[in-house]
Amino acid sequence: MTSSSSYADNKAIVQQALTALIATGDVDALARSLSDDFVHHRPDGRNSTKTEWLDSVRAALVHLAGMQVDIQLVLADRDHVMMHSRRWLAGGPEIAVVDIWRIRDGFIAEAWEIIEPVAEATGHLTWWAPGH
Repeated sequence: MTSSSSYADNKAIVQQALTALIATGDVDALARSLSDDFVHHRPDGRNSTKTEWLDSVRAALVHLAGMQVDIQLVLADRDHVMMHSRRWLAGGPEIAVVDIWRIRDGFIAEAWEIIEPVAEATGHLTWWAPGH
């Protein structure tokens, strides 16, 4: 985090980028918030470049038209912003999502996300139990 930025600034960068995307599907507004060397990290170890990730966001929006997003919590610590949300399509399953964004020089430089179907949450709580 540079000395001229603050936690509130970093939260605002993420919230503005995602508000435009969620409200209007404006992927270009999201693109303007990303650094040129942006990296999207996935739990399976497959990382995406800015172009690759934006292409996947555009493709997903075709199937996710009308998705509802309920942001539960947004926290900022130094150059990171974390957002917990619940998302669903009308009549579809609900997912819980945790996004972590790293801000550098006023742009989103990295992103991590964890997505869990809410209906599977109880089953996922037992993975460390003996016998698994």
